[in-house]
Amino acid sequence: MKLQFNLFPGGMSKALTMSYDDGQKHDIRLAGIFDQYGIRGTFHLNSAMLNAPGFLTTDDVRAIARNHEISAHSVTHPHLDRLPLPMVVEELLEDRRRLEQLVDYPIRGMSYPYGSYSAAIIPPLQAAGIEYSRTVVSTRQFDVPLDFMEWHPTCHHKDELEGIWERFTTEGPSQKFRLCYVWGHSFEFERQNNWELIEAFCRKAGGHSDVWYATNVEIMDYIQAVRSLKFSVDRKIIRNLSSVDVWLSINDEPVCIKGGGTYISK
Repeated sequence: MKLQFNLFPGGMSKALTMSYDDGQKHDIRLAGIFDQYGIRGTFHLNSAMLNAPGFLTTDDVRAIARNHEISAHSVTHPHLDRLPLPMVVEELLEDRRRLEQLVDYPIRGMSYPYGSYSAAIIPPLQAAGIEYSRTVVSTRQFDVPLDFMEWHPTCHHKDELEGIWERFTTEGPSQKFRLCYVWGHSFEFERQNNWELIEAFCRKAGGHSDVWYATNVEIMDYIQAVRSLKFSVDRKIIRNLSSVDVWLSINDEPVCIKGGGTYISK
């Protein structure tokens, strides 16, 4: 039996997720552009800046959270790798606590402030309830991460985004997951007066029938569900112990294994 792990929900062959940091007021305009073209993303926020001049208000966060993920970015945006480990835990626990008062789900992810991190801070972050964290290391590739605590994006939105998207959509069928992950800051569009850059990208990237538009945490949950599948020795019996429906290519055909379900090859 030929088995490939290369499909997202609905049997889609590709996925796109967006990731934006710091929570300045321009996130409202950016989220509106995403909504217009059916694109979904994650907004990583410093809770100490909520309601400050130029930053999102608590009502803004609630509005953005209707279609997008709200995620952590620490309370005060320090270089986490320079802090004593108890302060690392405090920064993320308190950020989670404040943000969770505005949304109806646990905050489970983050992005590293300044992109700074070290191996030493990862266990404390996990102890504080963080399950994924995005770096600023652009790979220009379309892989899902081996370790979600070191989630390297495909590119920043200034990194020849049009060419990267063209390669993402035109390269042939893949035997593995293909994820395009774009990151940045909404204030960059305002400072550089180039909102047309992200508007043009979203216009081109939205509306593809073979692309799953998802938040960061949705991508992680799906990949973890696939990785937790249980197989018989001959691979003819596959058990999905998660609550998430997962899709596999079996003999080059898309197959859905429902959450809690079992697939048995005939």
